[in-house]
Amino acid sequence: MNEQTVGEFVSEPIGVFDSGLGGLSVLRQLLTLMPNEHYIYYGDSLNAPYGTKSLIEVRDRAFQITEYLLERNIKALVVACNTATSAAIAQIRERYPELTVVGIEPAIKPAITEHPNRDILVLATPFTLREEKFKNLSERFANVGHIISVPSIELVEFVEKGDFGSPELMDYLMNSLAPYFTETGRVGAVVLGCTHFPFLRSAISRVLPADVPIYDGGAGTARQTKRCLEREDRLRTVGAGHICMINTKEKEEFKVAYLDGTFVSDVPAQGLFELSMKLLLSE
Repeated sequence: MNEQTVGEFVSEPIGVFDSGLGGLSVLRQLLTLMPNEHYIYYGDSLNAPYGTKSLIEVRDRAFQITEYLLERNIKALVVACNTATSAAIAQIRERYPELTVVGIEPAIKPAITEHPNRDILVLATPFTLREEKFKNLSERFANVGHIISVPSIELVEFVEKGDFGSPELMDYLMNSLAPYFTETGRVGAVVLGCTHFPFLRSAISRVLPADVPIYDGGAGTARQTKRCLEREDRLRTVGAGHICMINTKEKEEFKVAYLDGTFVSDVPAQGLFELSMKLLLSE
């Protein structure tokens, strides 16, 4: 085992965390933009979903995970969870002023800018939808279009179970979304306000009219992370990238090298790590 494959984990990774598997949708975007970087992905599936927890509970978990990742010598932190971003990103930045911290927010701006004077459906957890960060974002664009909140905590559970198209999922989506499309042409776009939801994009699109696009904030988060590292002259641009995957439902870590768009591991992925790798490789 050596650094060309996996080996002992390398220095100065980017820490990425989420309530479970959802943040892998952000990690995909990070890998696309920065394939030579090293990453530690921390999925807190044991405590998922965050969207039904209290502010204090989510904030405490965010601090605990941040402390753990700092012990692993991360050079930047990506909060790849809309709920944790809403609950804790300001406090993380205040507590760790020297740490580069990037969060995620629903892609309301591009959705409403490209589809003005229309209804914009925002699918998210109840926590995200009731927090001040979302309210401020909604008020900022209130004169451009009509933002409609659609609480969708159940979708987190579908992803955590690896269910991306079952009859039960499709029934849930139809019951949740169909009522908004009784008046043709009112809905301009759907925004995925939880990092779990991009993995359900195909299923969601099947219940939407063909002309209604879907937006999510993962690509914007990846671009902002790259801009920060470029500004700090800390962007790694050569060599294979490495990913260390941690999930609170698994006893061991899983390490994989990333080279030329290919993942290489010395051991096969099992359990949630096997599902995680499938999600990273999915379109």
